Amino acid sequence: MSWSWIENEIRENFSRARRRAFLNRMIARLNRTSNDLLPLNEVRSRIRVRGQHFLGLQSIPVQQIVGSEGRYTDFDRQFLPLRASLKERWLSIDRAHFEDVNLPPVDLYKMGQIYFVRDGNHRVSVARQQGQEFIDAYVTELDIEVPLSTNLSVHDLLLKEEYSDFLEWTNLRHLRRDAEIEFSELGGYLTLVTHINAHRYYMGLDYGREASIEEAVVDWYDHVYMPVVQVIREQRVLAAFPGRTEADLYRWVMDHRWYLRERNNGTDPGPHTATLDYVEHFGARGCAR
Repeated sequence: MSWSWIENEIRENFSRARRRAFLNRMIARLNRTSNDLLPLNEVRSRIRVRGQHFLGLQSIPVQQIVGSEGRYTDFDRQFLPLRASLKERWLSIDRAHFEDVNLPPVDLYKMGQIYFVRDGNHRVSVARQQGQEFIDAYVTELDIEVPLSTNLSVHDLLLKEEYSDFLEWTNLRHLRRDAEIEFSELGGYLTLVTHINAHRYYMGLDYGREASIEEAVVDWYDHVYMPVVQVIREQRVLAAFPGRTEADLYRWVMDHRWYLRERNNGTDPGPHTATLDYVEHFGARGCAR
């Protein structure tokens, strides 16, 4: 390949990336969504990090790199360049690929299932533009309890922050390792704390002593939360509430259960009856009727 052909090709690659970045920005505005790269410091400030450890050199799926430590305003969510000032550095990386120059691995932080660039933003950008599926990286994992996936947005961080605080207070991940409680809207975890505290109070009456928080969390999860969730799963209730989660349904069913108990002179209908009655009245078909 001639030098002039390579120069023309890499300059066209950069121009094409800039056009795609502009188009993505317009689409995001029309859809009122965010196409921003996730800032690592923002995520770390909201999600409790218990420690970190070095994972060494790994081959990482490029699609799972969705954030950056320091250059999150220079690229969009697809790592397309947002500034013309990035051109010379971007071209030099692209040129190295055409000339078969071995580039050093990038440095990444891992949180859950997603990665943030510590060093090598331009290399990740060029790799994505070229359709590269994997990239070599030195990876440091930040230990967290909240699951994070590639569809995480800045708005979602508020929910993740609430979840992180809830797990810190309850220690639920260590008491019940398979527990996953996720809401689709804010405020749900505060409701769960209220439920657990009320459950703790009544446990104390039964025990004749104050129940510990851990005792209350385990007993609430096993005998209050999971029975409702089991009905939701067995009856495939989520199909009647598109876009909602098991925790959303639990929250609403428990309010409905209290209403039914008051209507029936204090008789608790139980999780099965309360769940099915709620679906009958407030599920998609019930509302349509």
